[in-house]
Amino acid sequence: MDELLSVAEMHRADTMSIAAGVPGELLMEAAGAAVVRAICARWAPHPTAVLCGPGNNGGDGFVIARMLLEAGWPVRLALLGTRSALAGDAALAAERWPGPIEAADPYILKGNPLVIDALFGAGLSRPLEGVAKAIVEAMEGRTVVAVDVPSGLHGDSGRVLGVAPHAALTVTFFRRKPGHVLLPGRTLCGEVLVADIGISDRVLDGIVPQTAVNGPDLWRHLFPWPSLDGHKYERGHAVVLGGGRMTGAARLASVAALRAGAGLVTVACPQEAFAVYASGSPSVIVEPLADESEFAQILGDHRKNAVLLGPGAGVGARTRAHVAAALAADKACVLDADALTSFAETSDDLLDHLNARCVLTPHEGEFARLFGSSVGMDSDKLSRTRAAASRSGAVVLLKGADTVIAAPDGRAVININAPAELATAGSGDVLAGMVLGLIAQGMEAFEAACAAVWLHGEAAYTIGPGLISEDLPNALPGVLRALKG
Repeated sequence: MDELLSVAEMHRADTMSIAAGVPGELLMEAAGAAVVRAICARWAPHPTAVLCGPGNNGGDGFVIARMLLEAGWPVRLALLGTRSALAGDAALAAERWPGPIEAADPYILKGNPLVIDALFGAGLSRPLEGVAKAIVEAMEGRTVVAVDVPSGLHGDSGRVLGVAPHAALTVTFFRRKPGHVLLPGRTLCGEVLVADIGISDRVLDGIVPQTAVNGPDLWRHLFPWPSLDGHKYERGHAVVLGGGRMTGAARLASVAALRAGAGLVTVACPQEAFAVYASGSPSVIVEPLADESEFAQILGDHRKNAVLLGPGAGVGARTRAHVAAALAADKACVLDADALTSFAETSDDLLDHLNARCVLTPHEGEFARLFGSSVGMDSDKLSRTRAAASRSGAVVLLKGADTVIAAPDGRAVININAPAELATAGSGDVLAGMVLGLIAQGMEAFEAACAAVWLHGEAAYTIGPGLISEDLPNALPGVLRALKG
């Protein structure tokens, strides 16, 4: 699993490793050596400015400067603060530096050297100011190698604390942090290299990380591949609530559910829209609803085991009633778009009745309307999504280029394979249908959401520029074939 460690968890990993007999001095030497190897693999020796901060990140910088100098690189080193203020392993690293120590100032960047940013690591908690801010601003347009994270980037949230440079390369250690993959942090880190510095994977047993980068290793073993002796009813019967006017959304979702493997998919739609839905994919069953009670009757069939409500459904009492019927029928539910916005004024009426078999798939606007201040809207995306999953008791899939999926038990993943082309009308409806199709086949809600998001991104990559939402379901077979191997 591609675990992500918070700043506090990474500190625990360091502490546990030292307690197990690996001196901090050796960890710092290994960290510096890893950065130097990465630099030498990418650039020929040329003038280099190493900017060191007052903590252990600065200690890494002293090691890097010394090793580059030993390798024949012309190096200047500047320190933010005083040498006498350095402590522990950082002080020892400074003692081993044979060259002059200059005061940190933007002037050291004149001549456009390669810049090694070892000012501040992921634990920075307040905005940069004064000389530190001026130096970081002076890095703009230069080639920057960041140690751990670009200075000014919050390691847990990916937020910029005032200002941060755009790095060409970021070298971090043992495991990435959420700030490396959440936006805007991901755009500032450039290439991210995770270096082995001698911390054993066994320390993870004592940390039990709850956050990871989304990928097949998380859910591949649970993927519901059809069996040779199976039949369509074993693969689930999904129901999609269709709207009367915005019919394209439910049609996209129903085809996506089939492509994701659901054995049967029924669209339940207003009677006046029956002809529109019936003229769509012949693989989709269409059932007209003459009145509100007929939706509950459709759900009374125990073989219909998963329901998607929201895409194109319309905002209002009708959609709220259909959501209530689906929850009362004890079906696995995927709630998207209008099914979420319909409860904006009465969010407790929804959130108090959800369970771990439900998946909510909001974008940021829908998320804010449904959860509001109850989850701390000023907090970072990972924290907000976790809080929403805890509040609702459901799986929450907060969409975006850095989609976060969180389960009520605290597990969370961050997805990083979504290309920019997915920002197009209907792509979210396709994603909701894919989640539905996997849940209908018996996949647990959290793993189904994770798998659908990743497959959605991979399908988009195979299509590339010019993508429209109708392309995505048709790209799924190729992605699934590659996944199955």
